[in-house]
Amino acid sequence: MHRDDDDSISRQGVVGGAATGLASAAAQPGSASGAIARDDPTTKYPKPPFRSQSQPWPGLASKMDPRPDHGETSYKGSGRLQGRKALITGGDSGMGRAAAIAYAREGADVAISYHPDEEPDAREVIELIKKGGRIAVALPGDIRDEALCTRIVADAVRELGGLDILVNNAARQQQRQSLLDITSEDFDATMKTNIYAMFWLTKAALPHLGPGSVIIQTTSEQAYDPSANLVDYAMTKAAMMNFTKSLAKQLGPKGIRVNGVAPGPIWTPLQVSGGATQEKLQQFGGHTPLGRPGQPVELASIYVQLAASDASYATGQVYGATGGSGQP
Repeated sequence: MHRDDDDSISRQGVVGGAATGLASAAAQPGSASGAIARDDPTTKYPKPPFRSQSQPWPGLASKMDPRPDHGETSYKGSGRLQGRKALITGGDSGMGRAAAIAYAREGADVAISYHPDEEPDAREVIELIKKGGRIAVALPGDIRDEALCTRIVADAVRELGGLDILVNNAARQQQRQSLLDITSEDFDATMKTNIYAMFWLTKAALPHLGPGSVIIQTTSEQAYDPSANLVDYAMTKAAMMNFTKSLAKQLGPKGIRVNGVAPGPIWTPLQVSGGATQEKLQQFGGHTPLGRPGQPVELASIYVQLAASDASYATGQVYGATGGSGQP
């Protein structure tokens, strides 16, 4: 259930594009015998225009055209998170799915939470984690409920045998052209999903986290440069950024690191399930210097780095991946 923004939005990518990307990578110049092949980031994945498409919220990556690439076939691990135990919200698609796949291939056991309507995508992730020989835990439910958030953490700790990585990634994004179009129900749903759930989950997880543990938020470039039609969503992403920086100061003395990832336009179900207008969707990511949206897999290594022990001096930081535009 996480994905990210509209024109400046992000949250989930392109497996249909993965084949295109891999094929183009193989054909890159400069790969003559002995030379290292270099991927051209402007052509590695699909570029706009994309076909018009829509899904009911929260949307499924498996029904997107092209399908997002979360690293299903491309991400190769090297044991950087061996023996770690991670809980990732919105782990069914987008950056959450990319992080779940990468963490498992780096040696971690992984629990994912997701909205029940995202079960088909979540099942794919669970199978990919198991295929790598790691423990996989599926935790469906609507995280707008405090009791459920508490139970998600308890179930993850029980099934994984502990917890030392928490990724608050799940989010709700619905574009509205005018503030007058945002109902109180809309506003409440966005705040509960993006802010309250992060607070509840982190509070429930803290008693289980010790020195060397990490907390990672998926914020957004929207926190720095908000779009006109994403007022409520952008507010929550700014709050997540500040939560990251404040909590890092509080937990630093305890040896617990807190960081954030701020994606730019990433190809995820957020866009096709109400997060972007059809006009924006068809040209999604085309405004960036790279001329295309990012794929969730392109952020996987950031989530791995922030969770790995060799990043032990990084806390209170927000790492961007925006294709050359936006902030940070």
